[in-house]
Amino acid sequence: MQCPLDNTELVMAERQGIEIDYCPKCRGVWLDRGELDKIIERSAPEESYQKPRDDDRYGREQRSYQEHRPYKKKKSLLGEIFDF
Repeated sequence: MQCPLDNTELVMAERQGIEIDYCPKCRGVWLDRGELDKIIERSAPEESYQKPRDDDRYGREQRSYQEHRPYKKKKSLLGEIFDF
């Protein structure tokens, strides 16, 4: 079989009991029908995602910092445009 990109002869290799065709020149990989499904089935299962702990350490530090800051009065739009 020829590589569709550069017409090089494809090399057949067996990985995990599945025959795959690859091009040694462009490193492209071609799979026959059903081979991708077999690879996915034999791949390692994904580890379950653990939700991060719901502690409020960082939130408390941020709040205590904000409590000591004085409130800054917002200027009006006209005050920003004109010198009042």
